[in-house]
Amino acid sequence: MLLKEIHLSNYRNYEHAEVIFSKGINVFLGENAQGKTSLMEAIYVLAMARSHRTANDKETIRWDQDFARVSGRIQKKNTSFPLEISISKKGKKAKFNHLEQKKLSEYIGNLNVILFAPEDLSLVKGSPSVRRKFLDMEMGQMSPIYLHHLVQYQHLLKQRNSYLKQLSLKKEKDLTFLDILTEQLAEYGAAILLERFSFVKKLENWAKPIHGEISKQKEQLEIEYACSLKITNETNKEQIYSDLMNAYAQGKQRELEQRTTLFGPHRDDLKFSVNGRNVQTYGSQGQQRTTALSVKLAEIDLMKEMTGEYPVLLLDDVLSELDDERQTHLLKAIQNKVQTFLTTTSLDGIKKNMLEAPKIFLIDNGQVEMESE
Repeated sequence: MLLKEIHLSNYRNYEHAEVIFSKGINVFLGENAQGKTSLMEAIYVLAMARSHRTANDKETIRWDQDFARVSGRIQKKNTSFPLEISISKKGKKAKFNHLEQKKLSEYIGNLNVILFAPEDLSLVKGSPSVRRKFLDMEMGQMSPIYLHHLVQYQHLLKQRNSYLKQLSLKKEKDLTFLDILTEQLAEYGAAILLERFSFVKKLENWAKPIHGEISKQKEQLEIEYACSLKITNETNKEQIYSDLMNAYAQGKQRELEQRTTLFGPHRDDLKFSVNGRNVQTYGSQGQQRTTALSVKLAEIDLMKEMTGEYPVLLLDDVLSELDDERQTHLLKAIQNKVQTFLTTTSLDGIKKNMLEAPKIFLIDNGQVEMESE
């Protein structure tokens, strides 16, 4: 999978930009606040129909304009097609091959990306919500079915929590509607859990050898899906559904008292262990960074396994956060493998010999120029 070109109109500090990319490593070079990360963000928006920097789409519109547009051309195997995201005060539209998509969930997955930014180093030591978001974003790209299940689950969860709050205000409690919502929530929850258990096992299989290589075989990484309830069979959807229903039945009074849903995928977590010790709690900063790097590199191969094509890799100012050894391992791992986009203020701190024939773009005040040979 390749992103051949991108076009920006009124996006952040870009009035207009057209950039044609290399199929190898593309470097966005420039001082801070010149537009490097905005260009990287635009690629992410083209893929995911949302920014990783803000929850408010309107913030991406150039200050003196009414709309922003990001478009590009993607190549998959022997075919290429256009993608487009347009943002206005009224909302957002996504087009695939010139056709507007009714649902954004139908658009996601046309361009698969893996973003590695400084904040991703908090994947290990951050809150459980960070790791749940990681699972949902990555799995949503690879599996349209997972994304559908997730959207339905989140809608039902919001409904159920709202109804639990309503029930707390009533003396006479009619639980019939709550039971209906519970059954529907458990159905989608079981589907999500089944897919998450499978995904985490595959992720661990790819990440283990990478982590071993980076640590010179001194450490062994384990990744575990930490469920909010006891699951008796992780590979059987019907059994997972039954376990969820049992948890809701046993915890009904607690949920009524606390006015919220206490069990399900929205309460789960990922646990990372190195040599049997919880790296989130006991790991050094170096171990936590090695774990995060191993997981991100594992994603590249896992996405190839699940979709048939390598994703596009976005490295947003992350090399400066890695020491020489981890930086070298990262750059070696991506050589001649995936199309890569990399932002940096200077090439001095990067092992230039690891960047095989990069295409360098100079970014200055919302202007993009290719560096002369």
